[in-house]
Amino acid sequence: MSATDSLLAFSFAALLLTLTPGLDTALILRTACAEGGKKAFQAALGIDAGCFIWGALVALGLGALMAVSELAYTVLKICGAAYLSWLGLQLLIRPRSSFSQNDGSAATQENWFIRGMLGNVLNPKMGIFYVSFLPQFVPAEHSPLIWTFVLVSIHVTIGTMWSVTLILSTHFASAVLKKSSVIKVMDRATGGLFLCFAAKLAFSTR
Repeated sequence: MSATDSLLAFSFAALLLTLTPGLDTALILRTACAEGGKKAFQAALGIDAGCFIWGALVALGLGALMAVSELAYTVLKICGAAYLSWLGLQLLIRPRSSFSQNDGSAATQENWFIRGMLGNVLNPKMGIFYVSFLPQFVPAEHSPLIWTFVLVSIHVTIGTMWSVTLILSTHFASAVLKKSSVIKVMDRATGGLFLCFAAKLAFSTR
């Protein structure tokens, strides 16, 4: 497979992966609707950072440990499920009734970035995907280190474009989506969805 063929094939596969609804989509949509586009974009950047962290682990060969070690996979799986459960319970038990669009403190901004990043880093399925998927698209006689980051950059670019599309799609309905009753329903619905993802992750196998 030539370098061009590898790029095209991976881009198509990454596009399909990105468009498949999952935890990242749920997080961005909920944040965009209830918190605004700025914080949703911060969450998207956190998700992107998580992709680069996994890419670095794969490029350095550390990610292969999780692919062959049942213990490493189980530990990360438990951590990821616990984190998703915590997020879900927070939304279910203490849903917001309102939010301030002008709340731009550094701590709040950082919080959404960290949430997006941790949601990605603590998802072992993402690690398994990168460990098993990325090497297939590294052309022969090319640097695996450089190509891994090239492929991850493509995935992140596609993911960011999709995140922006999701965020912009909520703009037109923002007046309705920011109502107190709607925010509570969205928080609880997202919390329930996060708990479903946590259960699915906890009982998943490689």
